[in-house]
Amino acid sequence: MDPCPFVRLTVGNLALKVPVASKPARSVVHPSWSPCFCKIKLNNFPLQTAVVPYIPSENHFPDNQPPSIAATFHLSKADIDKLAAKSIFSSKLSLKIAVYTGRSGATCGVNSGRLLGRVLVPLDLTGTDSRACVFHNGWISVGKEGNKNSSAQFHLNVKAEPDRRFVFQFDGEPECSPQVFQIRGNIRQPVFTCKFSFRNTGDRNQRSRPLQSEPSSSRSWLSSFGSERERPGKERKGWSITVHDLSGSPVAAASMVTPFVASPGSDRVSRSNPGSWLILRPGDGTWKPWGRLEAWRERGSSDGLGYRFELIPDMSASAAIVLAESTLSSRKGGKFVIDLGSNSGGGASNWRNTPVNATSPACSPRSSGDYGYGLWPFCLYRGFVMSARVEGEGKCSKPCVEVSVQHVNCTEDAAAYVALAAAVDLSMDACRLFSQRLRKELSNPHDILV
Repeated sequence: MDPCPFVRLTVGNLALKVPVASKPARSVVHPSWSPCFCKIKLNNFPLQTAVVPYIPSENHFPDNQPPSIAATFHLSKADIDKLAAKSIFSSKLSLKIAVYTGRSGATCGVNSGRLLGRVLVPLDLTGTDSRACVFHNGWISVGKEGNKNSSAQFHLNVKAEPDRRFVFQFDGEPECSPQVFQIRGNIRQPVFTCKFSFRNTGDRNQRSRPLQSEPSSSRSWLSSFGSERERPGKERKGWSITVHDLSGSPVAAASMVTPFVASPGSDRVSRSNPGSWLILRPGDGTWKPWGRLEAWRERGSSDGLGYRFELIPDMSASAAIVLAESTLSSRKGGKFVIDLGSNSGGGASNWRNTPVNATSPACSPRSSGDYGYGLWPFCLYRGFVMSARVEGEGKCSKPCVEVSVQHVNCTEDAAAYVALAAAVDLSMDACRLFSQRLRKELSNPHDILV
């Protein structure tokens, strides 16, 4: 499999020094008690917001401090070519950063932050798909121009690095058992086939039994990851999808192990009682769990698909590590992203770039700050891992999956991410309001009510 060229543009190591007047004044910023943030914009890419730490004006930025990433932009070869073409006919391509004091957000429709200054970092992305390039690393003046002693000093690091990826495209909706193509430029090559089926609710093994030598012992560990929750009424259960290579051998699967059940008195799957999938890989003649995806329907104005993905070491549910947790728009769809080097949202419970493009770099144990780098096998999961673009409810969804080259060592690795993407897409339907009927391909004849 040949990967596609991608570039990862990161903005990090943010810090701010602001001269503080000896006497308090309304026009003077006192960052020691006033929070600071910045808005980062690259052409037509979604705006990203990041907190800017304040350091005393007499201090230097520590040289040995671990890199912290505030914003990340993922650029395909087509994106780079488009940006280069625009820079020919207009001003030179630049990264635009606006630095504010005060809390981010708005109160009564009025932005609460006060603009401190703007920073422009010129970019030349030529050749960055094959070599790393640092565009800026150090301090830059913002605010009062021409007077370095009285202007604020803003520290940042802007760099671009090659980030090659495999790109896969479903040729149809996952429930229609489509082929999966690998995409490279204008070349489309079939690499997998998918088989959607219903698992008999009385048997935790998949009805199609894709691994001929699957022992009955697999039932014991499957039961520890989910519950059939046999209830009359509103539930969706028993879905599974198996990914095969071109020889017909099963190389990954996603199986619904906890039904998607409407919470009492409503027609939606709640966050407190989510449905879940196991992402499975073959090993020793049976299926072994690799990850678990939980999904639910968010309440409130977002009304989106909430999700949480955990990596499972050694088939132990108690040791699962959260790699992604966020929300996708039920109406517009969006990108499910696993990125362990991005910090563009804020806290572990609110990793969002835009309402339809969310990412969660948090890695359990939560709030540890080490992103699991010291834990095997999670030390292997760094930087961008994968993304899957899915459509919103009622739209034809043919998921597009991008997987970093560093996380694919064999066919089964790529297939596992394809199965995960299928589970995310199917969760959009599983979490659909129960007042709405599903298409016939998703209607299990054994269900009491779907």
